[in-house]
Amino acid sequence: MDNWWVNAVWSLIPTVVIGIFFWLVIRLILRADRTERRIYREIEAEERAKAGLPAREE
Repeated sequence: MDNWWVNAVWSLIPTVVIGIFFWLVIRLILRADRTERRIYREIEAEERAKAGLPAREE
């Protein structure tokens, strides 16, 4: 019976590792996108202020 549990754990490890890797990649992509959009909004606000245009409504 002990050998059965070891085999079960060893068969689940690759799935768990791939799942964690996938989760990290998706998290990094979403975080980078959020940061890029925030920086773009800041740059656009600065450029609008320089041009004397009103702030963009959201």
